[in-house]
Amino acid sequence: MNKLSITMPKDWSELDDQQLYYVYSLIAANMSSEQIKTYCLFRFGKIKMLSKYGDGYLVKHEKQEYLVNAEVITQAIQLLNYLDDVPEHPVRISKIKRHKAHDVLLKDMDFQSYLYVENLYQGFLVTQQHNMLNEMGQMLYNSEKLILSQAEKMNVFYWWTAVKIYFSKQFPNLFRQGADEDSNLIGDSRSLSKKMHDSMNNQIRALTKGDITKEEEILKMNLWRALTELDNLARESEELNRKFKKK
Repeated sequence: MNKLSITMPKDWSELDDQQLYYVYSLIAANMSSEQIKTYCLFRFGKIKMLSKYGDGYLVKHEKQEYLVNAEVITQAIQLLNYLDDVPEHPVRISKIKRHKAHDVLLKDMDFQSYLYVENLYQGFLVTQQHNMLNEMGQMLYNSEKLILSQAEKMNVFYWWTAVKIYFSKQFPNLFRQGADEDSNLIGDSRSLSKKMHDSMNNQIRALTKGDITKEEEILKMNLWRALTELDNLARESEELNRKFKKK
């Protein structure tokens, strides 16, 4: 009996655009974790199911036929357990309908665009309105007329979620404070738009130090530069708070 040997992507970062699209299409179809990993095992491993055969399955791989049992498949899909979680490092489909995506870490984005997309993301978390994901996609893929499929919307959601996790590690002082703010955005009785507006203004005010003549300049600032400055301000604020508490 021939031994079936396949190679699987080891994590999200090894998935190409087609593979990412396939994963997101399965997620959009509300499949279970086990179903998603099983489908991906066969797709990524280029395995074709031929028929059920006794207690196992007859499959085809590179013109060769193999008999595998359900236990082997159950063990094999564990190689894809990383699909159960949001990527540790952001990934995204690089192009949708000829429209190229922003840099995966948003290093080519300005601060104003980031705030706009973040507000849409927070809005989606609260309302579950998919038009917000579509609008996020228009910003992230530089096209005002782009209409996303459900799989492409999942791509946008996973990408932005992974970016937020990544930023929380890159800018720990800023996003440690921001965690409470995000909670408040959802938790109190003010309107959603008012909460988002206040959150955005607080960040802008921190960078302008209250000087409204600098607001336009701040909004046009490169995102990473802005976040670096905000992180430094948050760290300095925390250090001052600790000093005052000691007195």
